[in-house]
Amino acid sequence: MVAVEAPGAEWWRTAVIYQIYPRSFADRSGDGIGDLAGVTSHLDDLVTLGIDAIWLSPFQRSPQKDAGYDVSDYCDVDPLFGTLGDFDEMLAQAHARGLRVIIDLVPNHSSEQHEWFQQALAATPGSPERARYLFRNGKGANGELPPNNWESVFGGPAWTRVTDPDGAPGQWYLHLFDSSQPDFDWTNPEVREEFRRILRFWLDRGVDGFRVDVAHGLVKAAGLPDYTPPADADSMGGAESEVPYFGQTGVHDIYRDWHILLSEYDGDRALCAEAWMPTIAQTALFVRPDEMHQAFNFEYLMTRWDAGQLRRVIDGSLEGFGGVGAPSTWVLSNHDVVRHAPRLALTFENPQGHGIGPRTAGRPDPVLGLRRARAASTVMFALPGSAYVYQGEELGLPEVIDLPDDARQDPTWFRTQGERYGRDGCRVPIPWAADEPAFGFSPTGESWLPQPEEWADLARDVQRDDPDSTLTLYKALLAERRRRALGAGHLTWLEGYGPDVIAFRNGAITVVANLGSSPVPLPGGHVMIASEPLVGDTLAPDQAVWALGD
Repeated sequence: MVAVEAPGAEWWRTAVIYQIYPRSFADRSGDGIGDLAGVTSHLDDLVTLGIDAIWLSPFQRSPQKDAGYDVSDYCDVDPLFGTLGDFDEMLAQAHARGLRVIIDLVPNHSSEQHEWFQQALAATPGSPERARYLFRNGKGANGELPPNNWESVFGGPAWTRVTDPDGAPGQWYLHLFDSSQPDFDWTNPEVREEFRRILRFWLDRGVDGFRVDVAHGLVKAAGLPDYTPPADADSMGGAESEVPYFGQTGVHDIYRDWHILLSEYDGDRALCAEAWMPTIAQTALFVRPDEMHQAFNFEYLMTRWDAGQLRRVIDGSLEGFGGVGAPSTWVLSNHDVVRHAPRLALTFENPQGHGIGPRTAGRPDPVLGLRRARAASTVMFALPGSAYVYQGEELGLPEVIDLPDDARQDPTWFRTQGERYGRDGCRVPIPWAADEPAFGFSPTGESWLPQPEEWADLARDVQRDDPDSTLTLYKALLAERRRRALGAGHLTWLEGYGPDVIAFRNGAITVVANLGSSPVPLPGGHVMIASEPLVGDTLAPDQAVWALGD
């Protein structure tokens, strides 16, 4: 077990955490779906990359209707990914290499195949079994209308009517996501106690923390009032101020309870919130000293490639999170958004969860997108606080746009009848070796989503010895970030640069990024790292550098 840090020096305050989407990371069994043994087999690659911890998206038992975010047993491993023994081995091997391990926890909803929901379906209205979920009588003369007008995050209604054991139409149950994902009722003490049990199960096995899915959604407003979101709103609620199913004050009582539970364990166990809130100040409420430890900085993730906007978000983040004694947790990509390489080159609004695909108008320029992505990462890794890396971004992977319709699996695609492409494009299995089956992802060549042929050029073994590759850039950035303790540093903005330039100092490192359309002078001192090879003594558009000294 890793030793406990002194207050204010806990590992999660400065860590670089690598998100593993297990089904797309590495497949050892050969069935085309990544597994825990695949994770274990590549831990040394992650150590070499220079990260401090890994976060695993769901691997618990699930019918996989939403890629594991529909959990049927929270305390077991789905056979697709292996066994509890495989998990224990992976955890032990990670800890032996000095890597901490965070796992996903999905407390807003379960799978419809969860034992509790099956009991609820067999029970009567008003029963203790149904009280674990949000069952309600319908409106209309015969209850034929849903209890309110809420829409699912994945599109379509957020309510499904059940059929009673005698065949008659029955009550409705709430599912903010797919109909196979019924929402728990967190006003029920039995639900709260069950999740305490689940937390202890994994903490006792040695996990270092939890990324909490839909952390802002567990508590719903009393009376479940009607609500219609703006047409251009992000699907997870980040663009609105008052949403009856997101950001309710009652969620904070849950995390205060969990904070106490985690504090009983050594090793500075951590909670990280997926909370899509309208402002940084509202997100920071989740990381007050007696609640969670980290919250993803989604406002930073969604900020356009604009120097003025970035400066405002960075300032607001350092002030907002710092004001409650928490680090800002920077992130540019994850399994729910278009990868930041193409996203930073988009010329149109693309709300979270919508995705891009073959019929999307105005495709992003892949060369421009990768150039901006490398510069954006160069800026992010120099910022004080913690940072997350989504698997494959260290290879410069783009969003896969040309997935065939019959290959798509995201519930968003089906529930919107193809109007939204969803998230499959950022979840395609990553390439390890150019000349191996499935680019080294699977020994049989199987892949649950098809990999583009051009990914051979982006495979890890191709990039490993290339001094100009994205992988080499990430290794250099992470090595210097750790060596110079930039995560625990302090940001000072530098004057004298134009409005299209990001320029700051953290410790001895000067960071300059050109977000404009004209070259700008390089900073003084020795340029240690450049996001692209330098030409002459200027910084080209969409390029960033780290320099040492004046």
